[in-house]
Amino acid sequence: MKEKDMEKAVALRYDMEKDEVPVVVAKGQGFIAEKIKKVARESGVPIKEDRELADYLMALDLYEEIPPELYAVVAEILAFIYRMDKRFI
Repeated sequence: MKEKDMEKAVALRYDMEKDEVPVVVAKGQGFIAEKIKKVARESGVPIKEDRELADYLMALDLYEEIPPELYAVVAEILAFIYRMDKRFI
């Protein structure tokens, strides 16, 4: 399987009290991506599928803040997660 076709996953953390912007806390492809998604599902963390965004986020280092160019896209993800949380409360 080509690297560009491999499953990818990136986990973000955003704690309004600690973080100014979201931070990459895990990333990987193939087996690691599957593990990231499994841990997210088991922890009740919503998963948003977006291959293009995952490609951009994979280029960031662990614990690196999201660059301003991605704020709008990440804000959409945070809104998605907020809506998911509201549905299950």
